[in-house]
Amino acid sequence: MWPNLGVKRAEGWMSVVRFGDRVDLAHVMRPAGKRPAIRLCESFRVEGSPRETLLRLVQGKGLKRYRCASLLGESLYRMAQLEAPAVPAEERVQALRWRLKDMVDFPVEGAAIAVADIPAEGSRQANVFAIVAPREVIAERMALFHEARVPLEAIDIPEMAVRNVASLFEEPNRGLAFLVLNSGESLLTITYGGELYLSRRIEVSSQALAEADEERRQQMLERLALELQRTLDNFDRQYGFISVSRLLLASECDCAATVAALAQNLYLPVQVADMAQVIDFEGVPELRSTERQAQCLLAIGAALRSDL
Repeated sequence: MWPNLGVKRAEGWMSVVRFGDRVDLAHVMRPAGKRPAIRLCESFRVEGSPRETLLRLVQGKGLKRYRCASLLGESLYRMAQLEAPAVPAEERVQALRWRLKDMVDFPVEGAAIAVADIPAEGSRQANVFAIVAPREVIAERMALFHEARVPLEAIDIPEMAVRNVASLFEEPNRGLAFLVLNSGESLLTITYGGELYLSRRIEVSSQALAEADEERRQQMLERLALELQRTLDNFDRQYGFISVSRLLLASECDCAATVAALAQNLYLPVQVADMAQVIDFEGVPELRSTERQAQCLLAIGAALRSDL
């Protein structure tokens, strides 16, 4: 989203994603006819200013050689599902800009807006996801990379990064629910045919589950299962033509107990997401751990972009 095309660089994408007090890097290539391949996946502690941290990565990892992508933190943008405006394609952004005016707490004039279509079936009303970020947020991110002479070619959002990963696990003609439990709010997506149809934040974190006593953990899991079931039921009513086959779970903490608890309370099969099933990472052995996969999932997803 908001691409900035530049000169041709090394094959694939390098993502630079800040998450709390660390920065995750992931270099992913998508060779034609083959599974995606992760060539690098590393994490670094943030030290000093964002500029100082990025400069150290430029020097240590040669970021100038790659087409780079970055993600906005969830507080830096707004995402809304709206009816697709009945206007020519070149007028969609402007039509959506005025609809978004009363939905955000910053000026939409000059704000960066991206649109993702939600494919409809038959005569159903077509919808879109409209993503809007303040102009200053985009300008600041672009300036940060420009000053470090790093070719930032795309700025995206976590929902689309998760979509990129989830779509690899889809079964033919079936939808997929994908839940990412991290140390902040968790993110649930439902994809179908490689497209994002639903995105929802849920106030349950992997850290809270790991640190809670048994009684509290059970309460949290019951609440999580209830929220998931309600969301799946609503999705089924809205998109009856999509059959969701299973729920995959990615968590930074051991999630076997979480998977077992959710499986008892949901009508869908619940499984741990293991990227070894869909991505090659022979040169990155630490990714054999599904916990490490989950920790870097946003960075991997951001780098799972199709070549432009």
